[in-house]
Amino acid sequence: MNKIITLLFLIVSFSAQAQLKEYVQFQELEDPKPKDLTSWETYTSDAYSGFVSVDEHFHRSSAPVLSQISSSWEGKGWKGERVHTQALIWTNKELKDVNLSVEELVGPGSSTIPKGNIRANFVRYTLTDHLGDLTSGCGIPAGLDTSLHADLIDDIANFTIKDQTSRPLWLSVAIPQNAQAGIYKGILTISSPDYNAELPFQIEVINRTLPVASEWTYHLDIWQNPYSVARVHGVEPWSDQHFEVMKPVMARLADAGQKNITASIIYDPWNAQTYDIYGSMIQWTKKKNGSWEYDYSIFDKWVQYMMDLGIDEYINCYSMIPWNLKFYYHDEATNSEKLLVATPGTAEYKNHWQNMLEDFAKHLKKKGWFDKTTIAMDERPEEHMNAAIDIIKSADPDYLISMAGVYHPDLQDKLVDYSVAYQQPIPHEVIEERRAKGLKTTFYTCCAEPYPNTFTSSPYAEATWLSWHALNLDFDGYLRWAYNNWTEDPQRDSRFRSWAAGDTYLVYPGNRTSIRFERLREGIQDFEKAKILREELKKSGDNERLKELEAAIKAFDAETLKKTPASVTVNAAKAVLNK
Repeated sequence: MNKIITLLFLIVSFSAQAQLKEYVQFQELEDPKPKDLTSWETYTSDAYSGFVSVDEHFHRSSAPVLSQISSSWEGKGWKGERVHTQALIWTNKELKDVNLSVEELVGPGSSTIPKGNIRANFVRYTLTDHLGDLTSGCGIPAGLDTSLHADLIDDIANFTIKDQTSRPLWLSVAIPQNAQAGIYKGILTISSPDYNAELPFQIEVINRTLPVASEWTYHLDIWQNPYSVARVHGVEPWSDQHFEVMKPVMARLADAGQKNITASIIYDPWNAQTYDIYGSMIQWTKKKNGSWEYDYSIFDKWVQYMMDLGIDEYINCYSMIPWNLKFYYHDEATNSEKLLVATPGTAEYKNHWQNMLEDFAKHLKKKGWFDKTTIAMDERPEEHMNAAIDIIKSADPDYLISMAGVYHPDLQDKLVDYSVAYQQPIPHEVIEERRAKGLKTTFYTCCAEPYPNTFTSSPYAEATWLSWHALNLDFDGYLRWAYNNWTEDPQRDSRFRSWAAGDTYLVYPGNRTSIRFERLREGIQDFEKAKILREELKKSGDNERLKELEAAIKAFDAETLKKTPASVTVNAAKAVLNK
């Protein structure tokens, strides 16, 4: 089956290469909403700019309310932390070739934050849908309200801003770990032939240090799809060019503290629920004499590549229980691709998997990867899980197993990495017992939750809220489908079939990050900072501040979110961290 998929990619590669320039320089879609002419009546000058809240979304065709604008920005952060904010340009006149620049930040004495640590980018708009009163983002109907939503953080050098439009800007500062504590000042400069502005800002560096991302304890598991990268960039899967274009995309994930490698060991483990179907990284071949041969060459390349980037805690192999229970293999006798449909618990199923798992274990041990490889399943019934586990353990009793899905008490001690659905009732003592055994317990959101979530229509602060929620419920981290399951036109239209828009990806082609992903990473930083601060306060005996921190953490529960916007709870908690 891998041969078929490779051929299909080769066929489309020429057209994909022709479209690659469009992924780098692209035109946003027309705004489905009519221009808000009334909002522009307040403004008589050609153009304006200022800092705005990182929590606010601004419509492209509307002018902001003056009360939303600030002439300067004051931020706070620890050494080693990345902090960010938004600015906004809104204009009555078309501004051509707008450029953004920031020089080094000047701090106490002769200390500086280098220019290379500072990024100023334009934010681009993508089409999203709005769930309204729907109680789930799965199986959504056609015809939902749509609009453009600012999300993609672009790396383009300059940008033309159309008349009577608003354009968000993203300002990000990576504070060096060796920075001297104190206040650092700088200026965001906006320049074009028709408009120039200087927006001053300062960052207070607090005398505490956040470790580098590779040392974060947060168990982040966002699933990757290398096949999407190949399609978008018009390269042959698993070629040198494929690995080259993937590197900055996957390095960005490593820089967020990602722990797990997503490996597909069969063809289409998720029943075509992605625009780019996952191929099998293992070639299954039934020989003429009835024996089996397994080619691990692609699997090995992918795993080693990701480990070299620093993503190396678990290799999660999907899936022994695909959603359609279909298993493809190459039949040497007929030189054709064959399909087996088999249910866990049947003889056909066991015969298909037993030998492979035994052979796979030998290969993994030879590579030195056995103790970090999990046979992974996604939202499968308990009876199917038990049938699969019996085969796994008979193939090798030391195999590791992982699962994302409903909480099953009878399965929890069999799973080294267990992610339960949001609001699943898992006892706190179970999480503690698992942690004492070295087992990971996380939670996940998917299309099922209208909020909190990371859809392109979600309030930005919800992405940050998620990691505080993990801290509150004592989870080790968070899992999300998915990192880069890109749609047909991902930069301009984030909608995908009957899933809420943005459900299938968090970053964009061309190695562009997003507000959603940066806010998610922000929450992971907060998680690490809170754990460090908690231990520091316990050791120092500062019970008043410890009580304040614990109260801030306890606010991140589902019931509070129903009544209080995520941004309010997040900002209150961050104030405690940055005292």
